[in-house]
Order: sequence, then C-alpha cells, then structure tokens
Amino acid sequence: MLDSKVSKLINEQVNKEFYSAYLYLDFSNFYYNEGLNGFGNWYKIQSQEERDHAMLMIQYLQNNGEKVTLESVAKPDTELKGFIDPLNEGLKHEQYVTGLIHDIYAAANSVHDFRTMQFLDWFVKEQGEEEKNAEDLVKKFTLFGTDPKGLYMLDNELAARVYAAPSLVI
Repeated sequence: MLDSKVSKLINEQVNKEFYSAYLYLDFSNFYYNEGLNGFGNWYKIQSQEERDHAMLMIQYLQNNGEKVTLESVAKPDTELKGFIDPLNEGLKHEQYVTGLIHDIYAAANSVHDFRTMQFLDWFVKEQGEEEKNAEDLVKKFTLFGTDPKGLYMLDNELAARVYAAPSLVI
C-alpha cells in the first residue's frame, strides 16, 4: 500500500498527463489547420505519449492496490497565433511537468517509498528527454522556421516521427 500523500499526488498526475495529451492534441490541430502536417504529426505523437504516461501511472496505482480517481480534463486555454507559439508553450509545459514529477519523487523519498522512487526514475529520465526535445524544436524553428524553405524542411523532418510505445515494466 502506498503512502496516502504519494498516492494522491500520482492520482493528480494522471489527470495532468491527460491534460498534457489534450494540450498537445490542440497544438497538433493548430498545425494541421495551418498546413504544417509534419508539426501536426509531431504533436499528435506527443499527445499519444502523454496518454501512455497517464496509463502507466494508472497501472502503477492499480498494481499497488490503490483506487484510481479520474477527474475532468480541462480544455487547453493557450492562445496560439504564430507558428512558434505551440513550441514555446510546449517547452514551458514540459518544464512544469518536470517540477510535478520531482514533487512526487520528493514525497516518495520522504516516506522511504523506494519502489515508487524506482518507478518514477523512468519519468525523471523521460522528462529530461521531453525538455531537450522541446528546446531543440524551439531552437530549430528560431534558426530555420522563418525561411519558407527551412520551414518546409523542418516540417518534413517532423513528419518522419513515428509513435513508439513506452518500454517501462511496472
């Protein structure tokens, strides 16, 4: 059985991961509507990854005899005007999620819940990758995105991204 605070934080994180999936799906739709299908593809896959993160947390709670409480998922309220807006917002969001994961880790550490800390190790590593990917997208867009040819090439690069399910064993 998990510590009640740790269980509560993981339950809350499930909802936040589903919100992340909605947010990235919103970004995907923005780009598809603008004719940037590669960017749309990149964020559609990102949305799938976030949904998978929520499902992994649900499975972890279930495997530990905890009740899963699903809350309403808020509508994304980000105002997107320019092509770089989702990229900047995505980076800020990933930094926010990293903080949330660190908070859960700290709570697990404070009660010596080593099993949860080991489970969260994957998410800590994943968040490092997520922030790096988001930073790289902002940098690439800043360098190449204002040039039509550069934007076309970057869009094609992002179109090549394929979905890969997480390989975390819980």
